[in-house]
Amino acid sequence: MLILGIILFGLMAGWIAQFVMGRTGPGTTDWTMALVAGLVGSFVGGLLLGLIAGDGLALRPSGLIGSVLGALIVSFVWVTVSDRKARSET
Repeated sequence: MLILGIILFGLMAGWIAQFVMGRTGPGTTDWTMALVAGLVGSFVGGLLLGLIAGDGLALRPSGLIGSVLGALIVSFVWVTVSDRKARSET
C-alpha cells in the first residue's frame, strides 16, 4: 500500500509540474514524464527542502513543496534535453 501511495504522490507531483509549465491539456499530458519527474523530483526536492527546513525525513509541507519544485526542475531538464535532441536529429 505504501508503494502505491508513493507512486500516486509522485504522479501527482509530476502532473502539477507539467501543469505549471503549461504542458498539460486534453490528451497532452505525458504520464511517463509525470511519473519519472514526480518520483525523482519528490525524492530530491522533498528530501533537500525537508532537511533544509529542519523537518528531517518527516512528512511536512516543506517536503511537499520541495517535491513539486523538484519535479519542476526534473521536468524542465527533461523537456530541454528532449527538444535539443529532436533539433539535432533534423
